[in-house]
Amino acid sequence: MKQILSVGIDIGTSTTQVIFSSLSVENTSGYFTVPKISIVGKDIIYKGAIHRTPLRTRTLIDGEAVREIVSAEFQKAGFTPSQTDTGAVIITGESARKENSEEVLRYLSDFAGEFVVSTAGPDIESIVAGKGSGAAAYSEDNGVAVVNLDIGGGTTNAVIFDDGEVCAKGCLDIGGRLVTITDGKIDYISDSARHVSEYVGVALRQGDAARVEDLSRICEGYASVLEQFLGLSEPTKLLHDLKTPGSSDFVLHPKLRAVCFSGGVADFIYGTDADPFHFGDIGVLLGQAIRRSRVCSSFRMIGAAETIRATVVGAGTYTTSVSGSTIDYSDGLFPLKNIPVLRLDSKEQTACFTGDPSVLREKFKWFLEQNDCRNAVIAMDGEKDPSYIAVQRLAKSIVDAVDPVLPPAEPIMIVLRHDMAKVLGRQVRALLSDKRPVISVDSIIVQQNDYIDMGRPLMDGMVIPVVVKTLIFG
Repeated sequence: MKQILSVGIDIGTSTTQVIFSSLSVENTSGYFTVPKISIVGKDIIYKGAIHRTPLRTRTLIDGEAVREIVSAEFQKAGFTPSQTDTGAVIITGESARKENSEEVLRYLSDFAGEFVVSTAGPDIESIVAGKGSGAAAYSEDNGVAVVNLDIGGGTTNAVIFDDGEVCAKGCLDIGGRLVTITDGKIDYISDSARHVSEYVGVALRQGDAARVEDLSRICEGYASVLEQFLGLSEPTKLLHDLKTPGSSDFVLHPKLRAVCFSGGVADFIYGTDADPFHFGDIGVLLGQAIRRSRVCSSFRMIGAAETIRATVVGAGTYTTSVSGSTIDYSDGLFPLKNIPVLRLDSKEQTACFTGDPSVLREKFKWFLEQNDCRNAVIAMDGEKDPSYIAVQRLAKSIVDAVDPVLPPAEPIMIVLRHDMAKVLGRQVRALLSDKRPVISVDSIIVQQNDYIDMGRPLMDGMVIPVVVKTLIFG
């Protein structure tokens, strides 16, 4: 068994957090069988403090200050960046929309070791938080559909798990920092809060005294939107207005029976008491309003393993998977980050298997032009038990289609669902005669418009750690 060190860094609308986890990786197959490398254990070994996310202005994250926070947490944990094997940097919620989110990621690049995920899309945040809260595990253990609502400072990320599998995800502009208060007066009102104030008939103006009665009505309006979102009442225009740009359409699951809450607001839904404006925002009132709503009374409310730390725990322990062990790759290529995925459908795959490269050639060329990128991963299901002749035809189709289009020295990269990467990769390399590098991995499921990261090979080169990202920047 091998231990790998994973770091999770979550930069949210309200808070910034760091955790370290130890992931246990071992060969779980029996003797005389093909090795199967799996992550068999995930242990959190250090939880950092919860820091207020530093901002230069309301729309600019202070990258240097974030770097100082992360640096201090590395020192407290007793680790150096060079010791980190894998992990994730996730800029979440409204912070993902700050003007310099990419710049912040550059500030942190040397704190993430050899392999890091940099992502801010609302869909991937929903899934990561739902895994970190324990909702995914509860769904799998109890055979029930569970919705996890991760309610932070700027957004509410929702994901439904059925038997542990993701079956719906979405995001709303509902959060605890969408109205802020200083010295008893309102000093910030988000567009989201303005929509709700109009809907409930409360006049909110910057500089006015913060009244619990008025802001409670705003929070009740937010709670009613969550009721609509979960199918407990008829949808209104307000539900449409609060949908987060870039998030998926949330499709209700007919077997949805339970709800779990995470994020900074979750503690006040579960019953923690605090002064209404203790944090200088509406987070406490929002939690109390949701607790009184049908969101809690209409579903079985389950406890969360993590609330405010759910996203960072998910980032540090659930983002990484490993490839199959029958893979093939050229040396010296890893790590690779943010590689766009070009997925072939069944007809396109069949054309390649029968020796016709024309469809892939045109699609690959078009994809590079449309995405303004130098390279892309070719993804397909592959076949469970392909004949040697079929693999030869597929390899030749890929080489004939992709080699003339790629810039010199760029690798041909192939990701397959079924276990056939090694034989395919070797056929591709033989046809290229070492003209360019090749990566061929399997046991990975990706979709069109996903991105993937590949880390340095593990277990004496038998497997590659892989992270699939639905959105890079939302």
